[in-house]
Amino acid sequence: MSQAVDVAVIGGGVLGLSTARALLRARPDLSVAVLDKEPRWGAHQSGNNSNVVHSGLYYPPGGLKARFARSGGEALIRYCEQHDVPVRRTGKIVVATAERQLPTLDLLAERGRANGVTVRRLDRAEIAEREPHVRGVAALAVDETAMTDFGAVCRAMAGELAELGADLRTRCPALSFGSSGDRTVVRTTGGELRARVVVNCAGLHSDRVAAALGQRPAVRIMPFRGEYAQLRPDRRGLVTNPVYPVPEPELPFLGVHATPMLDGQVHVGPNAVPALARQGYRWRDVDPRMIADLLADPALRGLARRYWRHGATEVARSLLRPLFVRDVRRLLPEVTARDLRPCGSGVRAQAVTSDGRLVDDFVIQRTSGAVHVLNAPSPAATSSLPIGRSIAADVCEQLELDDLARTLREDLAST
Repeated sequence: MSQAVDVAVIGGGVLGLSTARALLRARPDLSVAVLDKEPRWGAHQSGNNSNVVHSGLYYPPGGLKARFARSGGEALIRYCEQHDVPVRRTGKIVVATAERQLPTLDLLAERGRANGVTVRRLDRAEIAEREPHVRGVAALAVDETAMTDFGAVCRAMAGELAELGADLRTRCPALSFGSSGDRTVVRTTGGELRARVVVNCAGLHSDRVAAALGQRPAVRIMPFRGEYAQLRPDRRGLVTNPVYPVPEPELPFLGVHATPMLDGQVHVGPNAVPALARQGYRWRDVDPRMIADLLADPALRGLARRYWRHGATEVARSLLRPLFVRDVRRLLPEVTARDLRPCGSGVRAQAVTSDGRLVDDFVIQRTSGAVHVLNAPSPAATSSLPIGRSIAADVCEQLELDDLARTLREDLAST
């Protein structure tokens, strides 16, 4: 069976769903198919994260993360409120636990203010007043932070798309690609789709999908597993709202933080362990093909040279529980090993350049007949609505809907 569509979206995480939503809200007569190999929407990065709606504090002004996080967070909160998705404005604090971290804390404050974030400096006494069980020499209070359930966000978007007439297909992996005239043929377990434009939102597999579509992506995906613990129920009162450490400035990770979830649990984590499979949620998840590809890849050698100390620390913290507890105790000194229980993990699709550098911004590449999302880690879920509109504008230009593309870009610029 072969079906012609205007747009085929590969990947049913929050970015793929947001892109399809933006397209159909702007042009309801488009035919849009969304494919995902899993049985549910948002099964990987979108459904396995800290569920924090970020403010835009961390990101250098002028980049895509800075551009989209601030407006995206507010838009996402409004979306949740309008679609009965759980959301709660909490604020958070970012805590310096040592004097040497104060210059980085000051840099974060400058970045946040440049990005339009409300930032207030706290001293020791103010930290204790706000979070009595947290230890730090100084902190930043950030009001524009919220908690939600990104799995529920994905389900709400899928429900909207069904009403808008999208062709939604779970358990439908894209097996291979070909061409037929000016269309891309997407071969799936449910037949062929002949698409005018393909949107690659395949997350952990985005570089492979780009290569299968005949592109040579400038980056490749390295999976990093983020492992979580949770505080036992009688210790959940140690944290009131999200508490973050000062992150390492040279890494695109935010560090082990404590996050009260909407269901009352308090999650602690994640770390950032190099995973041994693209969906390597556990140490025993090993993909020999991926490992062989990485060992032959100069990017891995460059990555190892630059970050081997950080990598060794993360592996040790994963394998040796006392090291993880030690890091938690820097923020929450009352926590003991018996207070923490394992609580699952997520896998982050992290782009790496050919010389082994971790990419610290979104990477969205447009090619003839396709748009590829090649790096979309945090705060991509927070930024999903403006990112979706931006991709939709690229798609509309390829569909020769220039007036519509211009309107979408003007809407983005005004937010």
